[in-house]
Amino acid sequence: MVAPATPPPRPFVVVTGLSGAGKASVLNLLEDLGYETVDNPPLSILESLVEDGSMPLAAGIDTRTRGFDAEQVKRAIHALRRRPGVAATLIFVTAEESVLLRRYTETRRRHPLAPGGALGTKVADGIAREKAILEPLRDEADLVVDTSDLPLPALRRLIEERFRPEDSPGMSILLQSFGYPKGLPREADLVFDVRFLRNPHYVPVLKPLTGKDSGVADYVAADPDFPAFWQRLTGFIDPLLPRYVAEGKKYLTVAIGCTGGRHRSVLVTERLSDHLRSLGWRVDVTHRELTAERDRVAAATPAATPSLGAAVARPEGGQEAPQRNP
Repeated sequence: MVAPATPPPRPFVVVTGLSGAGKASVLNLLEDLGYETVDNPPLSILESLVEDGSMPLAAGIDTRTRGFDAEQVKRAIHALRRRPGVAATLIFVTAEESVLLRRYTETRRRHPLAPGGALGTKVADGIAREKAILEPLRDEADLVVDTSDLPLPALRRLIEERFRPEDSPGMSILLQSFGYPKGLPREADLVFDVRFLRNPHYVPVLKPLTGKDSGVADYVAADPDFPAFWQRLTGFIDPLLPRYVAEGKKYLTVAIGCTGGRHRSVLVTERLSDHLRSLGWRVDVTHRELTAERDRVAAATPAATPSLGAAVARPEGGQEAPQRNP
């Protein structure tokens, strides 16, 4: 007689972070993925939430919770992680102080830790108090999401890629190309610089193309140093992945950068995704600068893509997050 299959653990995502950083929007995105969401439940019932139902579960916890205590939240997270049949994850949502100040200035709302009276009404003071209170949870977090310059489409992709209900076992890998002038991706676990490869940008016929085009791919792959680089890149990554899985890592973000984020990094990202998929890994791919260019074009049309500030930060009283030019 065949024993019944053991059901997969129930996902339980606890979302916390700074007021105005976009915590409520992360909860909304998880709800869109089919999670049952609860915002600011009493800390005393946090662990017991998993006793009812079988749907993926998400709970928002922050300093607005009556009797909030970061150490109590940590103890609850530890207990949930030890609990059979539960896969507990802690997300910490943050943003730079200047961005939070700008968001509060835009909405003219009070910070929950600067409500007046003895605490005063200075938003900067409230942000400082909240950072100090929440620091233990940031250190404990499985994922820190900085929304300072993260547009809504990018946040949605991040949450979907990492927390969508899994239809296959194993670690989820996100490969992301980017351009160095716009900064390193904040969520990257591994970063590789491919600016040493010859640059199609200086070939007129290749300049308007991207690393997805065969002409660019052939040009970069013909670099005399490319074969040795590729052998070392895959030789470095391939043995790491099973070790990450053995350590319980649920997702890995690998960022590959070049000067413009359009040619070399895109080609290497696409080629690496094909390689890893051929080995059976579940891989998602995003090209930051190509996506930013597409979103910029879309924003110029009547059906403009909403910004993080409008759709992510403002549910918590924040201002629109700045978006950088590609």
